[in-house]
Amino acid sequence: MKLKIGIIGGAGYTAGELIRLLLHHEYVAIDFIYSTSNAGYKVSKVHQDLLGMTDLVFSNTINAAVDVLFLCLGHGNSKSFLEQNGFSPSTKIIDLSNDFRLSAYAVFQNKTFVYGLPELNKESIKKAQYIANPGCFATAIQLALLPLAQAGLLENDVHVNAVTGATGAGTSLSPTTHFTWRDNNFSHYKAFDHQHLGEIEQSVCLLQPSFQKDIHFIPNRGDFSRGIFATMYTTYLGSLEDAVALYKTYYKDAQFTIVSDDEVHLKQVVNTNNCVLHLHKHKNQLLVTSVIDNLLKGASGQAVHNMNLMCGLPETTGLQLKASYF
Repeated sequence: MKLKIGIIGGAGYTAGELIRLLLHHEYVAIDFIYSTSNAGYKVSKVHQDLLGMTDLVFSNTINAAVDVLFLCLGHGNSKSFLEQNGFSPSTKIIDLSNDFRLSAYAVFQNKTFVYGLPELNKESIKKAQYIANPGCFATAIQLALLPLAQAGLLENDVHVNAVTGATGAGTSLSPTTHFTWRDNNFSHYKAFDHQHLGEIEQSVCLLQPSFQKDIHFIPNRGDFSRGIFATMYTTYLGSLEDAVALYKTYYKDAQFTIVSDDEVHLKQVVNTNNCVLHLHKHKNQLLVTSVIDNLLKGASGQAVHNMNLMCGLPETTGLQLKASYF
């Protein structure tokens, strides 16, 4: 018997990737895809890459008894949706917004949301019923910092510069998402004040409670569609060999995080659920480069990984994806 899946907010980029993954997942069947603005339309009319793969139609009704529910709503909307709609006490919920990521907001309607970064909370995720899926920038940056935090080696400020593709802004149009603005262009936004900083600092302090320094984060808009390329550096007095050994030990059981001995680039990870890390030492500074696909490892792929863990399925099921190198 396959798990029945419900998806709320089915028209966005993350929902499209989630649908694509679940259609190829051997242990699940999509029961409904809820979208009031597209109700009655074929899913492939909106997500045109799914043409020929599915005849599913968007619905404006909900099956409250599904086994797993994915919330692919805009930030701030998951909480209001759950206030207005009830589900079976046995339904597992994975929220892809930022509504429940911070511990101060993780308990809602007697539901306790576990922060869903498998490389940090795998055992808790396995036992959880409700998951707050991490943000895309937060995923890339945390995976670059967690080994140092666990070893108590984040002793000074951390400097982060990261570039995301246009899909990171979602499907809603704004002045900075139009092709004519984005093409052959580059800019930063929300400098030092991005909303993902809270969850990054929360995870770092979980592993290194003594951390009281600043994380200086400059997010940038790139003129490509998908992916995140993040670099961060901080003071590190050990050798490069020691740092590489530290990272490879931390991620030795991680299914999707790889420490590369060679420099990395986006094409290694786009269309995969992988995070690839590379370390470089310059004087007393350790530079860590982290690359992910913002829609997969940074959103829908990680959500499926969390579902697999919650439901006792093999971690990599439905996620054996290969990069599109050319």
